[in-house]
Amino acid sequence: MTGKRGLVLRRGSIRFLIPLVVITALVMAFLIWGLPSLSERVQIPAGTATLGSQTARGRVLYVTQEDTATLGGKSQPYQRMIVQILDGQYQGVKTEVNYYGESQFRLAPGDEIYVELGKSPSGQLQANYADFVRMQPLLILLLAFVLAMLAMGRWKGLGSLVALAITMVVIVRYVIPHILAGEDPVRVSLTGAILLVGATLYLTYGWNMKTHASAISMTLSLLLTGALSSLFVFLTRLTGYGDENVMYLMQSLSAQIDPRGLLLGAMIIGAVGVLGDLVTSQSAAVVEIYDANPSLGVRRTFEKAMRIGQDHVAATVNTLVLAYTGASLPLLLMFTLGNGNYGFFINSELLSEEIVRTLVGSLGLVAAVPISTLVATLLIVNQKHQVPESVLVRSEARKEP
Repeated sequence: MTGKRGLVLRRGSIRFLIPLVVITALVMAFLIWGLPSLSERVQIPAGTATLGSQTARGRVLYVTQEDTATLGGKSQPYQRMIVQILDGQYQGVKTEVNYYGESQFRLAPGDEIYVELGKSPSGQLQANYADFVRMQPLLILLLAFVLAMLAMGRWKGLGSLVALAITMVVIVRYVIPHILAGEDPVRVSLTGAILLVGATLYLTYGWNMKTHASAISMTLSLLLTGALSSLFVFLTRLTGYGDENVMYLMQSLSAQIDPRGLLLGAMIIGAVGVLGDLVTSQSAAVVEIYDANPSLGVRRTFEKAMRIGQDHVAATVNTLVLAYTGASLPLLLMFTLGNGNYGFFINSELLSEEIVRTLVGSLGLVAAVPISTLVATLLIVNQKHQVPESVLVRSEARKEP
């Protein structure tokens, strides 16, 4: 019996690995070699500088002076040190850097930092402290995350990690270049989102009826969320300029980008992750209910799965609201401190964007429950002459050699 169970498990692993390898190879090949690079699509004006473009890594060789300085009425530690540049045009050059830091952080020989490089009017190299180099603890955290996913999820964990990598490639190689090239952000974001849905769902859960139901439900839910976003962005007369980074982006590019379309695209991309979790859970609930009692009809299975979905959507919507509130917490604190007019504050475009984003995403979640439950029920319950997969596995495992 043990041999049979092992054979069944190996067959299940092979069935999962085949779509994993095929989908990964096709998507990565298309995104890496099938699309033009960002430099080929976008003309960035000369002299345009962005975050980190004028920085280089440096290592503290020794501290020459350590004292306390007063900045803005607050006493802070002051250090003067000699730093050796580790990369870039000035690699190997030693230069002096001043550091005004927080009391709990002091630099010591051997520490790596980022420095901003420039030249004085006389042509001498000048370096200013920019930030700590945090790559090592970030890589340790990433490794811990990967190991935890593999230990807990095994093959599904591996598929989820590959899907995460594809998500980043889709955003960097498809969504960003096409938007910067002046294409419609809504169309690009929706296309990228649907591409992500197909790749991530099938890589994580394999080629089965549950994944088919999830993919169909996700596509329908995304289309509905996109329609709701367009409607309420229009009704609230949002321009897309609530974020100051949009103004900088518009001034830096030769291509014309629709800021309102950019806002809508961001809402669609942001809804993918939350919708994916809920839709997949509902499809899995239908599969488990049908597996436990295949004699249930469409109506009874739908009702049981909907009761699960009602609890799930209540918790998910609350999580979504808290996530956006946490991101805006410093802004809320500053406004409260200033004793401002809350009516005007809520009406401001900066906060209205977040309100529309949160409520439209929540409406998409609410609508996704009946959509995904109905699609999964119709696909799974109405399959004729199909035995539930877990029943098949158990029956094969019980067979005598």
